[in-house]
Amino acid sequence: MSGAEAAVRARTLALLQADAELAGLVHGIFDGVPARATAPFVALDAVEARDWGTKDRAGREVRLTLAVHGAGAVDGAAAARIEAIAATLRGGADGWAVVGARVERTRTRFGRDGGWRHEMVLRCRCLVGDG
Repeated sequence: MSGAEAAVRARTLALLQADAELAGLVHGIFDGVPARATAPFVALDAVEARDWGTKDRAGREVRLTLAVHGAGAVDGAAAARIEAIAATLRGGADGWAVVGARVERTRTRFGRDGGWRHEMVLRCRCLVGDG
């Protein structure tokens, strides 16, 4: 994982875990899918990055998949809260400046056991340097 990927992942996880409203909606917020957890919970999933920069600064575009895992009726409250938190990701992140962040794509999948998974792909554009 590159520096930008790790920085965005760590900043996203910290912001999600610090949000009291989101904590009231789910049983946990995890870096990766936990071995055991009770739905609903949030898991940071796949991360990918590609080159993105300006003429005078190197940069990376990072796409991070976040997933709300649930059971029973689909509840969009946690996903809506995550989208609101994503808007606050701009700023310094471990040697990188997150200059843009938005939810780019969402998808809901249903399992045979009555469970569901609502995925969001968060796109962050980062430049080298904290500011």
